[in-house]
Amino acid sequence: MGSALPLGDPAPADGALPHDVPVDPAVDFGVYLHVPFCRVRCGYCDFNTYTATELRGARQDAYADEVLHEIALSREVLAAQGPLRPARTVFFGGGTPTLLPPGDLARMLDGIRGTFGLADGAEVTVEANPDTLTDEVAQTLAAAGVTRFSIGMQSSVPHVLAALDRTHDPANIATAVAAARKAGLAVSLDLIYGAPGESLEDWRTSLETAIALAPDHISAYALIVEDGTKLERQIRRGEVPAPDDDLQADMYELADELLAAAGYGWYEVSNWSTTPAQRSRHNLSYWRGQDWWGYGPGAHSHVGGLRWWNVKHPAAYAQRLALGESPAAGRERPDAEARRLEVILLRSRIVDGVAVDEATVAGRRNVASLIADGLVDGASAVRGRIVLTRRGRLLADAVVRALTE
Repeated sequence: MGSALPLGDPAPADGALPHDVPVDPAVDFGVYLHVPFCRVRCGYCDFNTYTATELRGARQDAYADEVLHEIALSREVLAAQGPLRPARTVFFGGGTPTLLPPGDLARMLDGIRGTFGLADGAEVTVEANPDTLTDEVAQTLAAAGVTRFSIGMQSSVPHVLAALDRTHDPANIATAVAAARKAGLAVSLDLIYGAPGESLEDWRTSLETAIALAPDHISAYALIVEDGTKLERQIRRGEVPAPDDDLQADMYELADELLAAAGYGWYEVSNWSTTPAQRSRHNLSYWRGQDWWGYGPGAHSHVGGLRWWNVKHPAAYAQRLALGESPAAGRERPDAEARRLEVILLRSRIVDGVAVDEATVAGRRNVASLIADGLVDGASAVRGRIVLTRRGRLLADAVVRALTE
């Protein structure tokens, strides 16, 4: 049911932010809407999601109204800090948002539109399972203002999908893409590599299948074994092998080669798009440290350097809102040094890079060796930016350590 919430200070029952939290009208404001429902739990997943047997009294059919209550509360909280900003991005994530009736998703989007407004050209994304994205769903959500689908393809190889406990029919990936295109929407495909039993040729097959569908954007994430998941227990018991780091590195290099040859440009360690306009603006807002409000159980928010997170379980979330209270469970305000390290961690992942001056004193001394090792682009460093090479993307954690020591 998701990883543990972070430690932090208690959040007030009314959700009010400290008076000195700045609301900068020049900083973009985004919205994340968490839909925590899934038909089955995938063995690798530690997201805050729940199957029908895990809801313990929470009602899926009441969820849209509960989120609308939090949206109304958020307006009061943010209006007390300063002028409200229109949402430049909206992202429905999960879980499986398309398990809800499309009318419920549309009502939640209308709640954001009526409360904050949507900026001109706002990006509105809905994550979708291929089995749940039909022509009717796509048309209804397009009419409601959705602009983009992020489809959980993961793989096109049946035994790899089985290893991940994914239940969708591979044939429905093309059907889902066609439905989105028919509705006039942009398409992203999400892939995972490194599943137990997946070979390099299996991965090539999935990449080539994804490219043939001509999406606007492709995400390719290395499988990570999270504590407490079914996959972690299977590996610990010796039932399946752990991911092979060398094989995953080969898979990443293959992805970058094939995607580049097909006209996709990388812009974040695990993300590629056909053009800069097709990059995920919502995810870029996270990496660039902009402001967002996350609605729903376990959702995280960030405004003016303050972070907070909601209670995890849908029943606890509903109960708080029914009592007229904020669902926020805790919050934190990182100090200047912690924020500087976070800037390096996040911005070094994207194609824009991070300013050399953001590194620690020791980190700036390490830039020359990072260039010599082929981890950082030398020409960009001369211009004052640290931009990762392909090898640097593979070893991004090592680069961050070198820049922050």
